[in-house]
Amino acid sequence: MQRSIVHLDLDTFFVSCERLIDSRLKGKPVLIGGTSERGVVASCSYEARKFGVHSAMPMRMAKQLCPEAIILRGNSGIYTKYSQLVTDIIKSEVPLYEKSSIDEFYVDLTGMDQFFGCQKIASNLRAKIISESGLPISFGMSLNKTVSKIATGEAKPNNEITILKGQEIPFLAPLSVRKIPSVGEKTYRMLCDLGVKNIAALQAMPMEIMQKVFGKNGISIWKKANGIDLSPVVPYRERKSISTERTFDKDTIDIKKLEGLMVAMAENLVYQLRRGNKLTACITVKIRYSDFQTYTLQKKIAYTASDHTVIPIVLELFRKLYGRRLLVRLIGVRFSHLVEGGHQINLFDNPTTIKLYQAMDHIRERYGDRAIMRASGFEAKSISRWNPFTGEPPPLLANRRR
Repeated sequence: MQRSIVHLDLDTFFVSCERLIDSRLKGKPVLIGGTSERGVVASCSYEARKFGVHSAMPMRMAKQLCPEAIILRGNSGIYTKYSQLVTDIIKSEVPLYEKSSIDEFYVDLTGMDQFFGCQKIASNLRAKIISESGLPISFGMSLNKTVSKIATGEAKPNNEITILKGQEIPFLAPLSVRKIPSVGEKTYRMLCDLGVKNIAALQAMPMEIMQKVFGKNGISIWKKANGIDLSPVVPYRERKSISTERTFDKDTIDIKKLEGLMVAMAENLVYQLRRGNKLTACITVKIRYSDFQTYTLQKKIAYTASDHTVIPIVLELFRKLYGRRLLVRLIGVRFSHLVEGGHQINLFDNPTTIKLYQAMDHIRERYGDRAIMRASGFEAKSISRWNPFTGEPPPLLANRRR
């Protein structure tokens, strides 16, 4: 059966949300992101892009390129709200979808052509999203995820493109190799050194050469350049969660110890989020007293995977929940409403903070998840010992098992 995969992407999502709130922003160059000297651009309008501004650019440089731009700090809570609205619309209309980030979705319409036609279904879905959310959205449709995602980029702004079977190679050929998902700046420079700047040149290159230069990633890039991608649309499950608990050998009322463990558990779970390329939108704290009475308290938040956002909320919930002043038998933390998303929303954070997280995570990947931690969590000796998303143990434990 011929596959029909649709990739939907909300156009300049953050800017579009801000324009729904303030119509005076329409038609004007808008920059959203960190407003400090060290801030970066999280999103920019098409009017600003005409001046050479792009996402992840230092805000200081963006202001120099586009002095007339309106600069907004951004409101991640608003963006989360509209993302959920669009998710609910897609969920109500299609049998299988994947939420790949806060503003991107894949939809598998395979087999639906026998009813109304996949093109019509996708167009109707896009029209409904625009009508009910007020947000502009583009889509690309083809036999696989890679070609559909690239097609969406070519359809923007606020349009749609369908690549028919057999047209994948000629459609991709004239485009820059930077259009291929997973080709970053470093890979692009290496391809340029080989004289490869557009996808046509990559299509003509023997796969063995790509493998020799780039290893396994070279094979993947070559296949994508030739419109080959068998990866499935992964069903999105909003209720997915990760959690950790600690049952004490001896019940305690030591508030300093309890708060320290809460910090350690939250810190480790946030690391597991980043390791699994996830974001959370709901935090729950759990307490069980010595009389086995159990209480929980939760709070919904904007999607995040940042320590400095999550840990204060965990402590806030714990302090609200811990009111009986009885001996505590068990404490726990759970993150739910998880989505794929990496660090897109974290572009609002200070770049130095993001680099700090990346450095800490690198140490944990190499030496184990407790190799680096906050001082307040030193008493937590074994909070987590595996990746809940893959089942893999941390490197040190994996080595011991071999």
